[in-house]
Amino acid sequence: MTDLERRLLNDFQRGFPLTPRPFAELARRLDVDEREVIDALERLQGQGAISRVGAVFAPNRVGASTLAALSVPADRLEEVATLVSAYPEVNHNYAREHPHNLWFVVTAESRERLLEVLADIAARTGLAVLDLPLEEEFHIDLGFELRWH
Repeated sequence: MTDLERRLLNDFQRGFPLTPRPFAELARRLDVDEREVIDALERLQGQGAISRVGAVFAPNRVGASTLAALSVPADRLEEVATLVSAYPEVNHNYAREHPHNLWFVVTAESRERLLEVLADIAARTGLAVLDLPLEEEFHIDLGFELRWH
């Protein structure tokens, strides 16, 4: 991993510039070219080190969101996870050691669209979707210092 990639991963977990050209601002702060920043972020995404660079909005402030879960037979877990991940409304999914073993977050422009996505997932998988809408909001800072060897 390059020094630029390390700095992009570590230094901008918070305080990402909210400007018309944020990558140009990152480049200025890092004393590199804007294209280098964009290329490095694309490499990191291609390697799976990051999934995306973008704004994170508080739940249900813009559109609607929910945590959802499925009880997936072990032999279908990869297949169902791939199907769920294909929806643009699904932010991420992850396997858990629990009877409901596939969890995912759905964000849509409206509650109605969100329910359509959940219904479509249920119909396509043949599995009941557990819808767990937010009842109480907590803020957890997910940023952390990365240490390199």
